[in-house]
Parts: sequence; structure tokens; C-alpha cells
Amino acid sequence: MWTRSGLLVRNAAQVVAVCENGAQYRTGGDMRDVALIPGGSVVIGRDGLIEAVGPADVIQSQYRGVVFDQEIDASGLCVLPGLVDAHTHPVWAGDRVREFAMKLEGASYMEIHNAGGGIHFTVEHTRKASEEELFDSLKQRLLCMLRAGTTLVECKSGYGLNLDTEAKMLRVIERARRELSVGISSTYCGAHSVPRGKTMGEAVDAIINFQLPKLKEMMTKGEFHIDNIDVFCEKGVFDLEATRAILQAGKELNLQINFHGDELHPMHAAELGAELGAAAISHLEEVSDAGIAAMATAKSCAVLLPTTAYILRLKTPRARDMLDAGVIVALGSDFNPNAYCFSMPMVMHLACVTMKMTMAESLVAATINAAYALGKSKSHGSLEAGKEGNILIINAPRWEHLIYQFGGHQELIKYVITKGKIVHEN
Repeated sequence: MWTRSGLLVRNAAQVVAVCENGAQYRTGGDMRDVALIPGGSVVIGRDGLIEAVGPADVIQSQYRGVVFDQEIDASGLCVLPGLVDAHTHPVWAGDRVREFAMKLEGASYMEIHNAGGGIHFTVEHTRKASEEELFDSLKQRLLCMLRAGTTLVECKSGYGLNLDTEAKMLRVIERARRELSVGISSTYCGAHSVPRGKTMGEAVDAIINFQLPKLKEMMTKGEFHIDNIDVFCEKGVFDLEATRAILQAGKELNLQINFHGDELHPMHAAELGAELGAAAISHLEEVSDAGIAAMATAKSCAVLLPTTAYILRLKTPRARDMLDAGVIVALGSDFNPNAYCFSMPMVMHLACVTMKMTMAESLVAATINAAYALGKSKSHGSLEAGKEGNILIINAPRWEHLIYQFGGHQELIKYVITKGKIVHEN
């Protein structure tokens, strides 16, 4: 009797495992050493997990007599892990294309914010939108990300700033987690801005003593699951002590700390995140030397967002300094109505050009390290036995084409596979 298994991807020009031996992240010089198998094959079992990765002849010998539900001949093609987007704001209503024109004319982020635009504009429209409307738009955005190679994405709330709308957004994210093929890490970002008519102190009190306890009740009832807690630690928004109080309250609910810091002004957010044991800190355009050193010691991941610095004309994040100091560096798209980009390949390209990362560093930052930022590098971010069978197959003989062909990913990506199932075929 024949043994059966799920999916065989065979005879690839390259299989890019990224990591081997179960590494949970890569730092420093190790990020330039990508695990790669010329002439390789990958087997994904019927349970959606990777069974084997190796040279094609070895896999053929090991699986002699096995009948696969599906086979893909990857001759001349390249196989990589599904990409991980470590920072997005994908649930919202009301575009901000007008603000892009204002930015081009010289208006700053905070000038737009203070003029009634920015986050508060999106909050107003998101509060009015129905749950179904928000889900429909989220679904389309996540499918765009999936077609661009993202198989795991962090999704934030944060355009509600009150319990009802934040919970509505979290239910929408949970529905997407259950119904769509893309993996999701859910983040509560109720401290994205101080609501109109409230002081910062009142907002902190509402989050800690009202919203978080109510969200805990909703999680207990199974309405949704939250993985991370986020705060926009910024001058004129939430200061360092307010940020500390909210993150500590989230940590006590077993939420991972994953927050915005040192973006527009030096706030010493990196030092605070390291002290609190943050899984990740995002942005970091204004990070201090002490903050970099503290993150390296604490193994708090720096999630860098080159598209945001590019679109908002901010200082470029100090990627090279962080890499040289041994910080775990990841990448995210920061998809949001203020920085509209679905494509991690374009993020990786900009990381190389604007932040002086190598292509190998960029790939590691968009796979295993981005998974680490979300607490999921044991199951995502590399092609290793036992991990989820999330892979890209690109129509090129070398993996670097994914970064080199700027804006060309729509034609380049031939297959996107999640848990062993083809979810996009070009």
C-alpha cells in the first residue's frame, strides 16, 4: 500500500531555508549567512507542517514510494519562506490621500495631526463604519499582502480610542484570523492617540482601569484573542511614564509588549522597552546610543519601517548601528492610511537602499527576525521541519530577484503557499 503525504515542491534552483538548527533569530554577521540549498526540495505534510527540506536527490530517496496529494516542479525557480510583516494598521475606514498632498507641500506629521487630520480623521470614520464594512476592506488588504508574499502579518487596532470601536476592530481581526489563509498576530493599540476631549491622564486611566479589564472579559468569552499591546510613545501623545503604565498593565494580562517608540522625538522609549522586556519596539528613527545598547542586551527586536521614513520624509532609522551593536532587526510595512504600502518585497528593497542593509540582512529581517518580533519564530520565518508550511516560489533562479526587481513582485511571485495549500498562483 502506498503512503500518502501532502505537498512536494521539487527540484528548485534554490531552496532558501534562511535558518537551520532551530535558530529563533539572527544578529550581526550571522544575518549575512543565509541557509541555502541549491537544487532542493520541500515536503509539507497533510497537517500543514514542513516534513523535510533538503537536496532533491536526498528527498527523492527518503520519500520513495510516497504518493503526494500535489506536486510542484520548481525547476529553474526559487523557494523561500513566506514573508512576515511585523507592523501594520490594516483596519480602518476613510482614506487620507489629501494628507499626502499636504505632506508633499511641506506639512509635518504633527501639523496635520493638530489640524484635525491624521489619526483623529481615521478614528472618526472608523467609529462610523460597520463591522462588516471594516471586515470587507481588511480582507481585501490582507489578500493584497498575501499576493505580495506575506504569510504572517501583525494587525493593530488603534483607530477607535474607545472600548466599543477598539473591540469592533479586534473582532474584525479575529474574524480574518479564522476565515483567511494569512496568519495573524493581533495587537491592541488603544493608546494610539489621546481621544479628543480627554487629557493624557484620563486616557491612561480609561485604558488601564476600563478598557483592558473589559477586553480581558471578552477574551475569556472567546470573542477574540489578543497577542500584543502597543502604545504610541511620543511627545504630545503618551509620555514615557504613561507608556510604562499602560505597557505594564498589558504585560500583567500576558500580552507581549510591542510598541511605537522614538519615532519623531527622542523619548528613551528603547531604554524603557528593554527594561520592561519588550518583544519589539517599532520605528526608532530617533533612538539613542544607550537605547540601541539596551535593546541588544535585552534581545528586544527593532522593527524598522523604511517605507514610513520614506513617505513621511523622516530621518532614516539607524539600521547599520543597530546591526553592528547586535540588535535583532526586523522589518515591517507599517501599512496604514498615512503610509500606504502592502508589499514586503518593496520594504526589503528600501531597507537595502535607504538603510544600507544587505539583501541577506533584509531577507532575514523580513522572515525569522520578524517572526521573532511577534513571538512566532518557533513556528514561522524559516523552512525547517516542524514549522508551518508557508512558502513563496518565485520565477527566478536566485532569491535576490525578490528584492532586486523593485515593484516587480506581482509578476515574479509564481506561488504563495500557506500550511501546504496553494493560496495564490500567478
